[in-house]
Formats: sequence, structure tokens, C-alpha cells
Amino acid sequence: MTHAPQIKIPATYMRGGTSKGVFFRLEDLPEAARVPGPARDALLMRVIGSPDPYGKHTDGMGGATSSTSKCVIISKSTQPGHDVDYLYGQVSIDTAFVDWSGNCGNLSTAVGPFAIANGFIDKARLPENGVFPVKVWQANIGKTIICHVPVTNGEVQETGDFELDGVTFPAAEIVLEFIDPADEGEGEGGGAMFPTGNLTDRLEVPGVGTLEVTMINAGIPTVFVNAKDIGYTGTELQDAINGDPAALARFETIRAHGAVRMGLIKDVADAAKRQHTPKVAFVAPPADYATSSGKRIAAADIDLHVRALSMGKLHHAMMGTCAVAIGTAAAIPGTLVNRAAGGGARTAVRFGHPSGTLRVGAEAASENGQWVVRKAIMSRSARVLMEGAVRVPADFHAG
Repeated sequence: MTHAPQIKIPATYMRGGTSKGVFFRLEDLPEAARVPGPARDALLMRVIGSPDPYGKHTDGMGGATSSTSKCVIISKSTQPGHDVDYLYGQVSIDTAFVDWSGNCGNLSTAVGPFAIANGFIDKARLPENGVFPVKVWQANIGKTIICHVPVTNGEVQETGDFELDGVTFPAAEIVLEFIDPADEGEGEGGGAMFPTGNLTDRLEVPGVGTLEVTMINAGIPTVFVNAKDIGYTGTELQDAINGDPAALARFETIRAHGAVRMGLIKDVADAAKRQHTPKVAFVAPPADYATSSGKRIAAADIDLHVRALSMGKLHHAMMGTCAVAIGTAAAIPGTLVNRAAGGGARTAVRFGHPSGTLRVGAEAASENGQWVVRKAIMSRSARVLMEGAVRVPADFHAG
């Protein structure tokens, strides 16, 4: 029996925000993986090391968490006025599945630096020193993101003194603008920001009860619930949720029924094949708490608490796309997020999460009876961790 050598694929391992993933240029992928389909999914799963029944990703680049089981494919943009197309794949850890249904807001931060460093931007356009706005087409959801990347001596600046809770070391600040971030799902509202047409709804969840929820399509489809309605304070850290299988099952049930109500799936059974969206998050008014690193946060330093689940587990910080949903909902009086933050009109909110705090701005307005948001803004950071080539067995597509 002959054994073919592994193939080498140029790749960059990057941190973006509080996530990290493997970045590829589309043209560097094996030909069969340059188009959507089983071969592409098989390749990304093999790169990450999934499916892994041990839940460790020992034989791959993944980190066995929703924040680190990610792949990104970048190509020259097909959209007028944009620099690159950005396609994001969330790789399941223990099942053979890649979810393409949404974006990763954290890794969006790294797309701009990757585009500059990999020749997608004409060097003549770059300032010698300053900030360059990389215009990104987010291909999963059909939205524009502007990545304001600092440039020093004509190259991407990665180091700096910007501190991001959930990330150990400081780096250069990158400002992200999510343009018209409301998703256009197929909910009862015909693709409106609020798919049912309501700022709050009563959601019947078997085994849990009838919950007041805010369901919003902005950044990423998200179902918000009040922490107190499900037995929490809103100051919980990861172990309080992730160490409780019954709690995780309840959250997944809430998520599945919310997905049906939002029109994202037709039956709760379909939720297993749409793990990345929607997100489910719980909110609470501000209160003193200690972060996962032991840092004390005073109630006066935040507007509210938010905890969100990603791929079935409580996130260690906050997903960037969910932060857009939080900022948008906070700007609209009457949503659960806005009420938890104290109500009233606002254009920015600072919320507490397990690793610390995050500020996100959004400006919403009611137009012709529909709520719209034109832009959401937040600051993150990104850094190249390793670059070169990943290796995978030549028969990756055979499973």
C-alpha cells in the first residue's frame, strides 16, 4: 500500500479580536476546494482537526472552542467599490459540519491586515504612516465592513497599547464599521431587523416556559432573554453555564425555538445543522462582578450585563457580531437590551461580559414604521500568530 505525502497549503494563523483562525487566499486552495461544497468543507475540517470525538483538536489547528475553530477565505472582491471578499466558516468541533450561515465579527478585524499584507491592496494606495480603510464584502451575509487598519512605514502596524478585555496582550487598535448591519432573514417581518415586527415577543419554549424575548437581525441573528427569567443574575462566568449540561440543553432549546420564530429554520430539528446562528444571549442591569481573570468591575463602569452562547457554549468574552446586535438593540427603546441598560435613547453602550467590558456604538432610527441602523462601530485588535503553510493528507476529501 502506498501512502501519498501530505499537501502544503499557504496559510496564515491570525488572532482577530477574541478569536483566532486559519486564513487562506482563495487561489491557494486545492482546486476542488475553491468552490463551495463537500471538498471545501472536508479540507477545512481536516485543517482544524474535526470532527474530534475527544474534543481536543490535537490533530489540527483548532483550539476546541467556538472561538478557535474557525477558517477564513479571502479573495479579490467581486463587488464594486470593495477591496476583498471575506468568507467565514465556523467548524464544528465534534461533528462533521462547517456552518456558513453567519459572520465572525472578531475575525473581521483581521481581514483588513491580511488583505494589506497579502497584496490585495495596491501599495500605491497605502499611506506611509496613517490609517487605511479596507473595504470588505462579507460574503456569508452580503454586508459591508470597513476595517480601519493602522499603517506604519508602509506596513500593517500590529503592536500598540490598545487593550481588549479577553486578550492577554495589548496591540494596535483597529476600528470596525459594520455598514447597514441588519440581516435580511426570512422571518415573519419579511427581512426586517425585527423579524416578527415586534421589539419584544412571548416565546413558548417546551420544558422552559414562556419567555419574554427580543429577536433581532443585526450583526448576527440573536435571541435576547432576561437573565432573571431563566434563573441567572447576568454576572455568570463560563463554568457556571458550561459545567451544567442541563443548562446548555435549555439554552439550545431556547435557541432552536427562537430560530423557528425568526424564520431561520422551519423546524426545531433543523437547528442542529445551523449551529452558528442564531445566537442566544441573556441580559441584566449593571452590577459589581469579578471577571474570569479576577479583575473587579464596578456597576458604575457599565450600562448592563450580557452573556452570550456560541456553538452551544457560553462565550469567554463576546462575539463581535453579537456585540453589533447588542449595540443596535440598546439603541432602540423598548427592547430587552435597552431596558436592561436603563431605557431611553442612546448611541453607545458599554456592557460587561465574562472577560471584562466592551463599548459598541450604533445609531438607529425609525423609518416608515421600520427600525433601521446604518452603522455600528467598535474597536478591536488583530495580530499574525504564524504564517507559512498548513499540511493536510492528500486524501482529505475522502473523509
